[in-house]
Amino acid sequence: MTQDSVFPHPNLEELERVLLGISSNEKPVPLAERFRALFSLKALKTEQAVHIVAKAFRDDSALLKHEVAYVLGQMKNPAALPCLETVLRKLDEDPMVRHEAAEAMGAIGDKSSLPILTEFLQDDSPDVSQTCELAIEKIEFDSNEAASGVKNSIYQSIDPAPPAFEDLPVAELKKILLDETLPLFKRYRAMFGLRNKNTSESVLALAEGLDDSSALFRHEIAFIFGQMQHPASVPALIKSLSKEGEAAMVRHESAEALGSIATPEVLEVLKKFSKDPEQVVRESCIVALDMYEYENSDQFQYAHVV
Repeated sequence: MTQDSVFPHPNLEELERVLLGISSNEKPVPLAERFRALFSLKALKTEQAVHIVAKAFRDDSALLKHEVAYVLGQMKNPAALPCLETVLRKLDEDPMVRHEAAEAMGAIGDKSSLPILTEFLQDDSPDVSQTCELAIEKIEFDSNEAASGVKNSIYQSIDPAPPAFEDLPVAELKKILLDETLPLFKRYRAMFGLRNKNTSESVLALAEGLDDSSALFRHEIAFIFGQMQHPASVPALIKSLSKEGEAAMVRHESAEALGSIATPEVLEVLKKFSKDPEQVVRESCIVALDMYEYENSDQFQYAHVV
C-alpha cells in the first residue's frame, strides 16, 4: 500500500470519510487506512480536526477509540476536553479507552480537568485509576516552575510524565523503575529517562518492567519500545505479545511496537497474531503489519499531511 493509494488528493472531507470507515465503493475501509487518516488529522491540531477525530468514538473498535483518545491528547487542543470527559465517564466503555481519555486530559494539561480526574482516582479499573493519578501529577507538574527546565520529548510526543534522572547510570534508573513502593509518577519519570538513553543496556533495563504487577505500567513500556525502535527490545516484545493471560492492552502495544521496529523476524509473529481470538490484539497486528510495510518502504511519511 502506498500513501497515494490511500489519499490521492486528501482534504478534510476525505480524511473524515476514511477515518469513520465510510466507503465510497461499498467495500469496508481497511483499519490501517483509517489509522493513517487519524494521524493525518492529528498533524492539523485545529478545532475542526478535533471535532472530526472525536466522531470516531462512535466506532465499535476499542482499538480505534483508544487511538482516537491518544491523538486528541497529542493535539493538545482544549476543544477535545468535553468529549474526553464523556468517554471517561462512560463506565461501560472499554477500560483501555477510558484510560486513554484520562491520559489525553493530562496531555492537554488544563487545570479544569483536575476535579474530573480526581473523581475517578478510585475507579474500579486499576488502569483508569492509575492513569488519573498520573494525569493529575502531570498537570500539577506542568503548572510549576520546575517544568520550565524539562526538555521537550525527543520523540515529538507529549508523555504521561516528563523524563528525569537522565544523569544517573542505567543501573540506578532501573532501581527506581522497578521499585513498586515508589510513586508511579516517579517511576514513569525514570522510565522515560531510560527511553531517552536508547541504548541496549537501557532497553534491557526497561524490559524487566514487563514483569511489573501493573498492566498500565507494562503497556507503557511496550509503547516506548515502539518509540525507541531498538532491535534489542524485539525478544521481550514477542514474549509479551505471545504471553497467555497477558492483558490485551499490553499485547496490543507490544504488537504495534513490533510493527514500528520492523526487523525481519517480527513479520511472521505479527501475521500469526493477526488471527488472535482477542479483537484488540488482532486489529493491532493488522495495523502493525501496515507499519511494518511502511518502515520497510521508501514512503516519506506514514500519515498524509493535508
